[in-house]
Amino acid sequence: MSRKVTRRDLLAGAAGAIGAATLAPAGQRVHAQDTTKSPGGPASALGARSRHEPLARGRVTSLSSRTPLQDLHGMITPSDVHFERHHGGVPAIDPDDYRLLIHGLVERPTMLTLAELKRFPATSRICFLECSGNYPTGAGPETRPELVCGMTATTEWTGVSLATLFREVGARSDATWFLAEGQDAAVMTRSVPMEKAWDDALIAYAQNGEALRPSQGYPARLLLPGWEGNSNVKWLRRLELADQPFMTREETSKYTDPLADGTARQFSFVFDARSIITSPAYPDVVEPGWIELRGIAWSGRGTIAQVDVSTDGGRTWQAAQLQEPVLRQAHTRFRHLWRWDGSETEIMSRATDDTGYVQPTRAALRAVRGRRARGYHLNPITAWRIQPNGQVYYREEPPWDA
Repeated sequence: MSRKVTRRDLLAGAAGAIGAATLAPAGQRVHAQDTTKSPGGPASALGARSRHEPLARGRVTSLSSRTPLQDLHGMITPSDVHFERHHGGVPAIDPDDYRLLIHGLVERPTMLTLAELKRFPATSRICFLECSGNYPTGAGPETRPELVCGMTATTEWTGVSLATLFREVGARSDATWFLAEGQDAAVMTRSVPMEKAWDDALIAYAQNGEALRPSQGYPARLLLPGWEGNSNVKWLRRLELADQPFMTREETSKYTDPLADGTARQFSFVFDARSIITSPAYPDVVEPGWIELRGIAWSGRGTIAQVDVSTDGGRTWQAAQLQEPVLRQAHTRFRHLWRWDGSETEIMSRATDDTGYVQPTRAALRAVRGRRARGYHLNPITAWRIQPNGQVYYREEPPWDA
């Protein structure tokens, strides 16, 4: 006969469990003491992660670092593990000395301070950023998700609409492009069509509720949702409006896409749909039975409409479940419950966005881009190989030009 469990029973059981843990034999883990018997630590000026939850960027070099995709939850990337990519180091800029010049084909050339920028109506946008060179051609089996495509992140950006600023300075109707110039040692410069400014571009001065961090462009940066990271110029100091692109180094000798027919694609700003399974992945070890496949998908052209998952090397596909919220030009979480029978197989994901674009296989992408592709804007389906012992490895791919 069943009996109702009382609060006294629960407390007695918890105390017994704690006592048993305290008396655990040598060599076995002893659980934490009862935290209800004494006050915890005091409040602090700045919050910190639990010491049990370490989190750090992967493969840190002088020029870049990667978002630890496999260690995150939800869609928002914490600011301190947002990937970095620099061309001339991180400049130290005093906000009191910061100036943004807007000139060229405008009625009123204007120099703005940071304080003046912040006086304009603010707007916020959740969207991803991604380095255009975010695919590891020739990666080996011991490759983590962050090394497959960890140069992407989704955060909330706050700033002033670029359209607002251009209306304020009187952008002329014959202005069709603008130059964005950074204040770093590389003097990063990119040409951007005016249509993007009138659409959704921002001058961002905050990220995830706080001022931009220096590695993300403090005090202010250009934000072009859905467009390659290099065009989202950090440490922004100058905007010049013109009637043609400026043909800078970063859009001629760099950041162009050679194609299979011998031509090259220029100003290929927008990212196509992409996805990756982040769990299980190397170096995970799984056991036969039910496994939830988890990952992220994103598209610079719109919203993720569907993610399909294959657990048999791409022979068959099943629709995964998308995790809300599903936002335009932002990372979207997906999951799929799968029962592994213990045999060797490959798992992979394939994203489709609301334009109807479907993430291609490596062979299909290579047929269009050719062997000369430099590594920019590569978004093929990638896979993880699960061995009979449960060890998960990245499915090794030959060099792109092989």
